[in-house]
Amino acid sequence: MDKLIVCVATLGPIGKKLPAPGTFGSLFGLAAFAFLMTVQSLYGTDIDPVVIYLSFAFLALLSVPICGKAELILEKEDPPEVILDEFVAQPLVFAATTLNFHLDTIFSNLLLLTCGFALFRFFDILKPLGISRLQKLPGGLGVVADDIAAAGAAGFVLWFFSYTFPLSFP
Repeated sequence: MDKLIVCVATLGPIGKKLPAPGTFGSLFGLAAFAFLMTVQSLYGTDIDPVVIYLSFAFLALLSVPICGKAELILEKEDPPEVILDEFVAQPLVFAATTLNFHLDTIFSNLLLLTCGFALFRFFDILKPLGISRLQKLPGGLGVVADDIAAAGAAGFVLWFFSYTFPLSFP
């Protein structure tokens, strides 16, 4: 069971084998989110985008005990190879944006996704605005809470600029 928990927390070999595991965890979270949104939009499925966001929020809640147990198994505090927290938090950056995955909006979507990714990594790495204090919460809560806060801060900045400067995000 311990191997399974560590495998889920590290997203298999991604957290263990690749350099900058947090960045790759975020990238895979972004890819999973973009895939689900594209399928929802282009293929006319009945998946509401809100359901996709709520699913990632639910996964974030589930990741708290998983990341906490992985910390204990690996005997490290917030191990860098544990990247489930980045995977589940990255998509939450876009909850307040107007992403529309139709073919005529590919450029603006790529711009929003790229900016959201960069902003999330900025806030996740530097942990300004008290985000670093959240990391000190016990167990998996500290592992996940700082990433959720980084996603919230990145999402706010992305929302602010996409609505303040709409010419930047057609």
